[in-house]
Amino acid sequence: MTKIAAIQMCSTHDLKANLAMAESLIATAAANHAELVVLPENFALMPLQPRDYHSIKESVGNGKIQTRLAQLAKKHHIWLVAGTLPLKGNNGTKLRSATLVFNAKGECIARYDKIHLFDVKLSDTEQYNESDIYEPGNQLVLVDSPFGKIGLGVCYDIRFPELFRFLWNKGAEIFALPTAFTYKTGEAHWETLAKSRAIENFCYFIGATQAGKHTNGRKTFGHPIIVEPWGNIIAEEKSPIPCIIYADTDLKKLHQIRNSMPTYDHQKIFFDVGRLST
Repeated sequence: MTKIAAIQMCSTHDLKANLAMAESLIATAAANHAELVVLPENFALMPLQPRDYHSIKESVGNGKIQTRLAQLAKKHHIWLVAGTLPLKGNNGTKLRSATLVFNAKGECIARYDKIHLFDVKLSDTEQYNESDIYEPGNQLVLVDSPFGKIGLGVCYDIRFPELFRFLWNKGAEIFALPTAFTYKTGEAHWETLAKSRAIENFCYFIGATQAGKHTNGRKTFGHPIIVEPWGNIIAEEKSPIPCIIYADTDLKKLHQIRNSMPTYDHQKIFFDVGRLST
């Protein structure tokens, strides 16, 4: 079995303070014997204005934040799913919301760019337009690890089950999802969506979260959660405080469930998942 950890933060517009908080929580998780640690979306910055993401953007493989994350993974000998960072995009004016994965040697061994951008109007006073800042990714990512095959997604991706079904068909056993759910959508749907993605694919689901009132006025729902393949919640925290939740994964149990109900073999409908819309 492997001990995994999901981190909850309330990130602000202060990069230095956010990194200090993330470092402290990572160190605590490692001291409690977590081997796989997941940070939330936008852990390094929740800016006063979306354009402020440009102030901390980095090129992949080159940047102070990435260097520090690599050092932390190596120092604590953990695998780290490093939330999201704003990386330079292919379009010179836009960024990529990227999840980087570091192994226990501090090597960046995977990158996933958020595919589904959160362009929604929740009310007359609350709307989000991520595509103003970001361009979408176009690659689905599955990571081989000592703990199992990890499928990556970010926040709004959770509403697109075909992404997770593709990863499952490629062998995913664990889903890691950094998030910053709005309070309204999180209260209504977060737990149901997390459990659904776990049950549909008989996978472990790890949700790392932002929570509370941020300095930019945004309020996020929080509720970090770990769900086992049968759909039971095995770790969660409902308070909107910086925290860590822990759980043990058991791949033997996962494959017993899959063998008893072989939905992989019973599939009749397949999607052209090799092609993403542009």
